[in-house]
Amino acid sequence: MKVLLLGKNGQVGWELQRSLAPLGELVALDRHSMLADGGCGDLHDLDGLRETVARLRPDVIVNAAAHTAVDKAESEPELAQALNAAAPGVLAEAAHAVGALLVHYSTDYVFDGSGTAPWTEGATTGPLSVYGKTKLEGERLIAAATERHLIFRTSWVYAARGGNFAKTMLRLAQEREKLTVIDDQVGAPTGAELIADVTAHAIRQALRNDACCGTHHLAAAGETTWNGYARFVLETARDLKPDLAIKAGEVAPVPTSAFPTPARRPLNSRLDTSNLRSTFGLDLPHWQHGVRRMLAEIL
Repeated sequence: MKVLLLGKNGQVGWELQRSLAPLGELVALDRHSMLADGGCGDLHDLDGLRETVARLRPDVIVNAAAHTAVDKAESEPELAQALNAAAPGVLAEAAHAVGALLVHYSTDYVFDGSGTAPWTEGATTGPLSVYGKTKLEGERLIAAATERHLIFRTSWVYAARGGNFAKTMLRLAQEREKLTVIDDQVGAPTGAELIADVTAHAIRQALRNDACCGTHHLAAAGETTWNGYARFVLETARDLKPDLAIKAGEVAPVPTSAFPTPARRPLNSRLDTSNLRSTFGLDLPHWQHGVRRMLAEIL
């Protein structure tokens, strides 16, 4: 089996290089990658993407590349549309042409964040931002081009590699005696490592059974606020590394309105993962498990 991975150096892409390797021959590309006989891994280059798929003829295409700078997308909507919608649509057409399974990642930002109930896959969408709108359009273009797809909507993604919320909190907690963190957005911090492992498992099943294809919500179990997340990070850091010089003695709760941003964030980012769990026979670990493991790695 041949697997084509795009976005190999992103948070999820980096973990996918590990989790996908046992499935077969893995061709991992980033936006700078150029194939010797034509083709590329750059989502800007739609013709190059088509050529890459046509030449490699992979059994599976995993697209982990995207425009993920949520606030920046508000000022560059054309770029967000190109990377989050047009490119996935082309990949879906190319996948259909060679009979490949396409795996793609989306987001809780396709919803408007109202209410308190976890969002199901069939819930009415209503993105609040350019990022959310373009990710939703990418989903629609994929579904229109090929039935053989897996779209995983996830939330609050983090990884040990690169920057993340936990690292920011640890840095600020060593500089300040008090932190103020948003307490009215609710979701589940979800590790790139978990996303990658679930992806590999799901691919194997989807290749054997087309009924597994479609859109699935993928997030760690449980829920918290950004404030609760920050407090857990600091408490766990003190436990794992007692000599860490943490000054912050308080993590004060504040509403989203206290930190205005160009892009509106959904307040309710809860995702109902029962469909994924039943389809693939998986038990998703609690968000605290992954965050603690990540902290143990970086401290």
